[in-house]
Amino acid sequence: MNIAASRIPTSITDWVRYVGQLSLLLGQTVASALTPPFKGTRSLIQAYRIGPGSFMISALVAYFVGMIIALQMAYQMMQLSAELYIPNVVAVALTRELTPVLTALIVAGRVGAGIAAEIGSMVVTEQVDALRAFAVNPVKYLVVPRFLGLIIMLPVLTMLSDMIGIWGGYVICVYKLHISHEMFWKMTFHALTMKDIITGLTKTVFFGGIIAIVGCYHGLSVKGGADGVGKATTTAVVRSFILIIATDCLITFVFYFLLNV
Repeated sequence: MNIAASRIPTSITDWVRYVGQLSLLLGQTVASALTPPFKGTRSLIQAYRIGPGSFMISALVAYFVGMIIALQMAYQMMQLSAELYIPNVVAVALTRELTPVLTALIVAGRVGAGIAAEIGSMVVTEQVDALRAFAVNPVKYLVVPRFLGLIIMLPVLTMLSDMIGIWGGYVICVYKLHISHEMFWKMTFHALTMKDIITGLTKTVFFGGIIAIVGCYHGLSVKGGADGVGKATTTAVVRSFILIIATDCLITFVFYFLLNV
């Protein structure tokens, strides 16, 4: 890992080199995850730390985003007497795009920063060197559990946030716009398709991998003391955000324009 954790890529070449380094770590992580011995306990511990700890904030964000979409659409739809279609927009916008991305950004800010800080502190205090001295692979011991924990829990968090976000839209549609309870759910389920749900959940698997790999990469790349840990943490969060948005754009293009299934 020859790119300093605190250095900001300033050209396409720098970004290509950076993504290449992340890809090497991803390859090592996948290979280590598929190589015995398998110790699922550490992955379950990481999943427990990621999921319940992030649920409340992601649920609150999804709830209010659902309400905001309904309110914004109501402002336009009421002029066209088309309030009945607001549940469709809320359900599709949340499941396809907003909930997966917002949940990933929340987890990147909370968990990704923690991963970079935790592993960076281990590097500074020479605990990672101690693992190597005892013939323990740092990638298998540190990266794999966090990688598996994130790609398992982020789709779960997204599914829960989808339901809570739609419930936020329900509150506005039923109690503000006076759409009947039965009509709201009829329009919601009429608009949603399995493709919308699968697309959103597929995105979160990639987002979880990005958060884990970027956080671990910058943690393992820390140089210096506490200052280096702080820079690595900040850089990991910022680059995770950028890669999540870029990956979201790519996956959306593939699903809805390239494959068109």
